[in-house]
Amino acid sequence: MNAVIYHNPACGTSRNTLALIRAAGIEPTVIEYLQYPPSRAQLSKMIADAGLTVREAIREKGTPFEELGLDHPDLTEEQLLDAMIATPILINRPLVVTPLGTRLARPSEVVLDILPADAFKGPFTKEDGEQVLDQEGKRIV
Repeated sequence: MNAVIYHNPACGTSRNTLALIRAAGIEPTVIEYLQYPPSRAQLSKMIADAGLTVREAIREKGTPFEELGLDHPDLTEEQLLDAMIATPILINRPLVVTPLGTRLARPSEVVLDILPADAFKGPFTKEDGEQVLDQEGKRIV
């Protein structure tokens, strides 16, 4: 299975998501989006395919979101998308694309929705100690 992750290695959620993809036996294409941001068309498509609005896909924490006045309710999705392209740190992460769909993997276990369910053979524990998959590789709800 092909998979693409728009990744920030400094982000724990992004690292956990990447580890879950690899635990499924998939070596994804890893795009460090701060260095290699998606095109406007790619970003717009990923957001739509994930079932999100641009406002839902924009990252506020740890970004110049407020400084840029992006919290103003009159801003259009096009204006917010322009800001995300101009300042990639505003792109919420990690975005993951597989043949089974596209997701903003927040929390990281959301990525399980677009990975083959039978790919996991054992447990998976996130960096913070939270167990996501049990001994049989089944999702813990």
